[in-house]
Amino acid sequence: MSSLTPSPLAGLFTPKLVTVWREGYGLKQLRSDALAGLTVAIVALPLSMAIAIGSGAKPENGLYTAIIGGFLISALGGSRYQIGGPAGAFIVLVATTIERFGLSGLFLATIMAGVLMVLGGYLRLGTFIKYIPHPVTVGFTAGIGVIIFAGEIKDLLGLSLDKEPGHLLEKLPALWQALPTVSPWSIGLSAMCVAIILGAKRISPRFPGLLVSVGLGATLTYFFALPVETIGSKFGGVPQSFPLPAWPDFPLNRIGELIPSAIAIALLGSIESLLSAVVADGMSGRRHRSNAELVAQGYANIASAFFGGLCATGTIARTATNIRAHAHGPIAGILHALFLLAFMLVAAPLASYIPLAALAAVLATVAWNMVERDHISAIFRHDKGEALVLSATFLLTIFRDVTEAIIVGVTLGAILFMHRMAQMVEVTSHEALIEGDSGDEGAAIAQDKAGFLAWRVTGPFFFGAASTVSAVLESIGERPRIFALDLSAVPLTDGTGAQALLGFAEKCARHNTRVVIVGAQPQVRRTLEACGLDLELVDYVPTLDEARLIDPMAASPAMP
Repeated sequence: MSSLTPSPLAGLFTPKLVTVWREGYGLKQLRSDALAGLTVAIVALPLSMAIAIGSGAKPENGLYTAIIGGFLISALGGSRYQIGGPAGAFIVLVATTIERFGLSGLFLATIMAGVLMVLGGYLRLGTFIKYIPHPVTVGFTAGIGVIIFAGEIKDLLGLSLDKEPGHLLEKLPALWQALPTVSPWSIGLSAMCVAIILGAKRISPRFPGLLVSVGLGATLTYFFALPVETIGSKFGGVPQSFPLPAWPDFPLNRIGELIPSAIAIALLGSIESLLSAVVADGMSGRRHRSNAELVAQGYANIASAFFGGLCATGTIARTATNIRAHAHGPIAGILHALFLLAFMLVAAPLASYIPLAALAAVLATVAWNMVERDHISAIFRHDKGEALVLSATFLLTIFRDVTEAIIVGVTLGAILFMHRMAQMVEVTSHEALIEGDSGDEGAAIAQDKAGFLAWRVTGPFFFGAASTVSAVLESIGERPRIFALDLSAVPLTDGTGAQALLGFAEKCARHNTRVVIVGAQPQVRRTLEACGLDLELVDYVPTLDEARLIDPMAASPAMP
């Protein structure tokens, strides 16, 4: 191969920005991307601050995430339209990590997660994320939505609470006890903002309802001096500058404590970003590069943490907004980050007047949209097994931990899948073959002679079905001189299935019965031979007709 010829693997990691540039990029495409980037930035501005506050961080941490993470995800990513930044799915995980290790611990855990994501991408693990069952993603997303909404009750109602517990079972009683401190002004502002967001969505999906609701809330708070908590009163405002990169101030001797959080961030970030990329593919008709996307997510998280940002990932709502705004390519995502930077540098003082009730309203609508009610209803109506997987994931997300919920959900989903695959395996007797077959082969089978018996296995013969097939074969009472086992309808087998057949063949050999494997596909035969079912023990023939032509007197001698 010529040194100038690109490696076949190079395309797996080529950013979509390079692809779009090679296609030809001009002023027309730039105008389209600039308009889309501005539209997304208007949506991302209040949302980034709201997610940061909901996570227990400061509003500027959310803006840093959207600027640094959003820029790199678009510049390096494998999705043409992906918009990166802080995501509602991370709120619970980020809040828990900050509560245990502080912001510096979160930053270091995010860097570690970024390294894991980069390695995962270069090891081409991005393609395996698609194997996470749909009920698992629906369940943990709905669970996170419930937790986010519960976390916003305090600001929606304007409750006075010295320390709000993080765990849901502890949070709800504390909120109930604080109900006498409810603020009518906060309720009015949050209700107004929710009404604007929902009304704007019905009137025009492109109308910036999030920004208008937050802006109107800030305007009313400023001119009427409303007695509500604001970003300025709680956080001292938003800095009108951008931080320099810095290593997190966290004791390195405690780095082992961050490993579970880092793995959780990497896993959740990978799932969320690739799920968003799949949604973008469905809306645009394009195809993303999952491993390139995973690498970009990793670098984005590393850089975000160095600049004081939170976990970054691809965000479905902002990505969908980008596509609906007629973005041409990744330049739109890059410009969205630059617009956010300009907003922060120019309009940061105005953010001090934004009431927390308005941002809580933004997150409440996000939480409501995260619960995919149509999908949940469809799963519960049509599949009890998947409903169990969804329920377990949902309940563990709420009452235990997101990582634990995903692990248990994936495990249950895998068990359900294996159970269904095992149920597809059938073992059919010789008599059934005679009745069911037709033509020359059926006639040949019908012309049975003493000492010949044929059975057929249908379906994937793997460890989940091995015991069933073994039990059927072992229950055969008669011991003919030739036993034909038709595997032509077996698409795959594994070591456990092969060992089950090996044990049966050895037992047949001890009774002077020759086992003939009929119609085994190449990959199935390779597995069987690797496990000991070689030509000294069994014969391999392509059809049952040929199995009948084998001389019984030439059968293998009995096993010792």
